[in-house]
Order: sequence, then C-alpha cells, then structure tokens
Amino acid sequence: MSILDKDILKKGFINLCTAKAMAELYEANFKQVSKYVHATSRGHEAIQTAIGMQLLPQDYAFPYYRDDAMLLSFGLKPYDLMLQLLAKKDDPFSGGRTYYAHPSLKDADKPKIPHQSSATGMQAIPATGAAMGMKYIEQQGLTNANVIQKASEASQKNPITVCSLGDASVTEGEIAEAFQMAGLKQIPILFLVQDNGWDISANAAETRAQNAFEYAKGFHGLEAITIDGADFTESYEALETVIKTMRAERRPFLVHAKVPLLNHHTSGVRMEWYRDDLEEAKSRDPYPVLKQQMLDGGFSEADIQAIEDTVKATVQSDFEKALLAEEPKPEDLFTNDFAPIPITEEVGERSPKGADKVVMVDCALFAVEELMKKHKECLLYGQDVGGRLGGVFREAATLAQKFGDDRVFNTAIQEAFIVGSTVGMSAVGLKPIVEVQFADYIWPGLNQLFTEVSRSCYLSNGKWPVSMILRVPIGAYGSGGPYHSSSVESVITNIRGIKIAYPSNGADLKGLMKAAYYDPNPVVILEHKGLYWSKVPGTQGATSVEPSEDYVLPFGKAWILQEIWKQENIETLTIVTYGMGVHWAMNASEELGMKDQIEVIDLRTLFPLDEETIMKSVKKTGKCLVVTEEPSNNSFARALSGKIQEECFKFLDAPVMTIGSENMPAIPLNSVLEETMIPSTKKVKVKINELLNY
Repeated sequence: MSILDKDILKKGFINLCTAKAMAELYEANFKQVSKYVHATSRGHEAIQTAIGMQLLPQDYAFPYYRDDAMLLSFGLKPYDLMLQLLAKKDDPFSGGRTYYAHPSLKDADKPKIPHQSSATGMQAIPATGAAMGMKYIEQQGLTNANVIQKASEASQKNPITVCSLGDASVTEGEIAEAFQMAGLKQIPILFLVQDNGWDISANAAETRAQNAFEYAKGFHGLEAITIDGADFTESYEALETVIKTMRAERRPFLVHAKVPLLNHHTSGVRMEWYRDDLEEAKSRDPYPVLKQQMLDGGFSEADIQAIEDTVKATVQSDFEKALLAEEPKPEDLFTNDFAPIPITEEVGERSPKGADKVVMVDCALFAVEELMKKHKECLLYGQDVGGRLGGVFREAATLAQKFGDDRVFNTAIQEAFIVGSTVGMSAVGLKPIVEVQFADYIWPGLNQLFTEVSRSCYLSNGKWPVSMILRVPIGAYGSGGPYHSSSVESVITNIRGIKIAYPSNGADLKGLMKAAYYDPNPVVILEHKGLYWSKVPGTQGATSVEPSEDYVLPFGKAWILQEIWKQENIETLTIVTYGMGVHWAMNASEELGMKDQIEVIDLRTLFPLDEETIMKSVKKTGKCLVVTEEPSNNSFARALSGKIQEECFKFLDAPVMTIGSENMPAIPLNSVLEETMIPSTKKVKVKINELLNY
C-alpha cells in the first residue's frame, strides 16, 4: 500500500487521537457525562476521519449518532461536541435539545448538515432527497442559497451528499427506498456503511442475510465497494477515488467499511454485559495501524508522543470549560418551533370581477401552475402525477407537459420517500410540493413526517426548517371503501411542528396553497375528494370564482361563514367545522330555517387554530356543536370540544357537543353502510335540534 502525504497523515492522526481521547475521557468521567446518553466513534475513527477530511463546504453530510470523529474532521472542536454531550445552552447544533453527535450545521466553511435524528437509517431518505435536489439545481441552472459561492478551485467542484449508516440499519425498509431512488435517478450520493457486526446485543449473524455490500448489488446503478475501514490509508485512498468519480460523473456509490466497535453501544448499554468478541475487536483497533503508518511516513516516536500529549491536554481543557458552560433557561424551551412567516394578512382579490367559477381541484391546479411559472425552485412529485395521468384526480393535469419531466415526475410507491425526501430538497434551497395519493396510504410516510420533517426546525435550533407542501386527498366519497375513504386529521394534528390546512372550497384552497408555498415551514394540505368537483349533493359551495394570482390566505384565520348577532330571547349556537363539515352545517341550518340562529365557523386550518374567533363566537351564542367526518372518539374534534368547554364554561347553556362518523374500524364499501357510517346534513340537523332543545 502506498504512503499518504505527510500532511494528510498528520491531520488524520490528530483527528483520530482527538476522538480516541474524548472517548477515554468520557469513560473516565462516566458519572459526570452519563446524565445524558451518548455514543462514540471508538473503533470507527479511521473511516470517519478519511471521509470528513475530503468533504467541502458545498457538500452535504448526514452523519449518524456514532460519528463524532467525522464531525471533528469537519473542523468542529472537542468543546463544540462536549457542549452537546452535556446539553448546554450554547450547543452549536441544537441548543441542548438533542443528544450527543446529533448534529445540524450551517457554517459557511464546513459541509452542511441538516438536522439528524436518532432513528436508525431514517437519514437515508432525506439524504437522497438532498442529492436529487443537487441534480435538479444543476439541470435548471440554479444556485443553492445555503452555500456561499467562492472563486477558489475547490468551490467550483460539484457537490456531493454523504449518508453515513451503521450496517444494522441497512435492514430497514426505508433504506431500500433510498437505494432504489439513488440508482434509478443516478444522483451524487455516497452511502457510507460502517459495519461493526453489531446492532445492540444482536449480531450480524442473527439479523442480516447479507452485509450492505452484498445487498447493494441488487440495486442497478448503485456501485458498491468494500474496504477495511480500520485502515486510514486504505480508507482515504478508496474514498478519494470514489469522491473524484462522483464529482465528475454524478452517480451514486456505496462504500462498505468493516470496522471494530471498541466502546459501548451507548453510555447506557455497556459492552461488557453481552459482548463475546472484545479481544478480537481490539486486535483491529485503527489507532496502532495509523500510528505505524505515521512511522512509515517519516514521523518519529517523539513526534507522535507530542501530538498525543497536545491532543489530550486540549480535550481535558475543553471538557473542563464545557462543564462550566451555561445551562438552557426554561424560556429557551419555547423558541424555534417554527421559522418566522412572511404571510400574515389576506392579500389580493378573492373574487375578481368577470372571473369564471372553478371547481376546487382546478383552483389548486392553477395555484401550483402559477407558482411553478414564477419559481424554478418549485417542483412537484408523487405517485401518478407525471405526464401520462396528471394525478388520479387530475390535480396535476398538464403540469408535466408545461414544465417538463424534471420538475413534475412520478415516484415509485414509496410514501416514506415522497415525504422524507422533502427534507433534503428543502435543505438545498428547493420548494417541493409532494402528494400522497390517498390519506389511507399516508401511514408509511408518518415515520418521516414525525421524525424528520416536523422536528427539524426545533431540534436544529431554527437552522433547518423544512419548507415543503404535502397534499393529501382525504375523506369518504362515492363508495370509496375502507382503503380510499379515511380521515386522518387527528393523527396529523398530533404531530407538532407542522401546519395543517383543511379547506372547504376552491378559493380557500388556492389562497392557502400560495401561503403554504411562501411559508418556510412544513405544511400538510388535506383536500376532501368529495369537494374536488362538487359532485356530492349540497357541495356546490366548494366551487368558487377563481381568486387572482396574487391572492394569499394566511394560516390561522378562521372564516365566520354565517354570522349572527347576540340574541337574548332565542336559542343560538355556534357550529365549528372544516372541510365537508362546512357544507353539512350550512345545508342543515338552511333546511331548518335557522340561519339567524346558527353561526358557522369554517376553521380553514387545523394548525394554527384560530381559537380567538371560536371562543368569541361560543361566548356569544352560548352553545356549540363541533362537526367532523372522523369517528369522534379520541379525535381532534373531541379535543377541540374539550378546549371550548374549558375556555367558555361560564358562558355555556349546554355541554359542547360533537358529531362525527360512527366509531367503527373502517368505512365500508357498500353505499348503505357508508351512508350509515358517516355524518350528513340530516344527521347534523338532528344534532342541532338536540342541542338547541337542551
């Protein structure tokens, strides 16, 4: 094997020694540092150092929780990492919100690191999204606003994405989605798989039919190599070749690096409890290997000892300093859950003179078309939205023909990828609009929506909000049956960190779609299929005059669709609802001849929720009915009813009531059973009379 340049060897050895010294210090001070769980790179340092030394500021890295040596090789100091180890206020990644070696970084002189979660393998889809975004930026001639453009030779090199994984995580289904799309799309992503042979206490023989190198052979277009990741020189040279190829040829690679695990799985799961291979693992320690390579490269024992002494002193000094660093204050809990928004007021013409009435689905289509004309960073993808079909509801019709297959394209049947890839797309400065074809099929995407999308802004301390729109056709319509009719808003509203719209008409949908685009935070838009074309009797109100192109409707502003005045001698009530419920409520009040007794509030957005408008109305009318299409038990609507009861108790003349679907596991296919299951104008009328007569 060749001998590396002395500067590379020295830099690599310093980094390895630093990571090793930190692991040893943590073990020696276990009682002080074990308050918060952590894992270290001990045994993995050589491969992590070799990759980190070769990444540039325009590159993106998605490390995992054992990658502290990689972070050091990016230029971070032991003190920086120790602030996170001890969950201090000035932790540069999260401000004390998340674990050691869970980085997020936007420094101008270092590779960019979007928020990293603890879920093993979850970073693979966001990382693949970032690489897809890089390719798209190059195709469209755009620039990444998160990367400072410089004139240096290094700055002119094409960027790559690195996704670091443990071999055990490669058994996750979401890894297959990432590998599939990387090979299919031929994007510049490097999957670096560090294989130490262990999950926690389960070993590779128990849990894996093959290692990552063997597995990758099944994905055409994904080239894979396997190396000794405990050998710094072998690792550096192999990665140098791979990275050079990727920067030139813009295609994916997998590097499988065999390494020993020389420390505990984490501080809370100690290796001596279950490991039977500790002596064998110690025989593959990367430290003596690199030390010998230093000697072969012309360094003396004295040179090496001096490096080690300096490193240990620095690590000890940084630790003592970190122990004294400031703790977060209670009020720090409440910052950076969302990024600041530009849209706070309704702007533009909602009903332009002479404009045609447009069905709800077309209001959304025209909104997306206007956005794509104006913003090249806007792209649309999901199942069947491409040029052949334009969406199963024609919600993307003609867009691929107008903007090209690079901007509007089909994905595989991969809800997790559709949702999670937006994290990477957003991180490179794009604005993806994606679609899950039916609400019933959102479940595989919830891992990514909850773990990656919703928490990114908060856990990166505001650095990496995920700017995306997820469109979800929802609700029962025309005997869709148990797998095409579900309502899922109660699950979605329990995910903090996302905004949720559920409009009842086309004008609102267009205005909210525009506001969502300009919102730097993640937005889910629930679009009722039964309102798309106003084919359901009584839903003609969903068809609207198309608002002007500049019309935007801010989130968190409910609409008093039917307003009444305070009356002393007649019973009145407020109906609070959204989506299809708006039409049931309006039709019911009209058929009962009670339009002067019933105030109807269309929430428009479920989060943020316009509590002020709701409470003011209920305090005026004295009674309240919350209408939803979901089964009412344990639902968003039931929780809202409880909130209204709590806030308005002194003003109420009756308990707050809720009407929703029957509390059965699924909506049946048969039309009689479906009608029995879900609410209707008739059922809402009965509930109104019950409440008014209470």
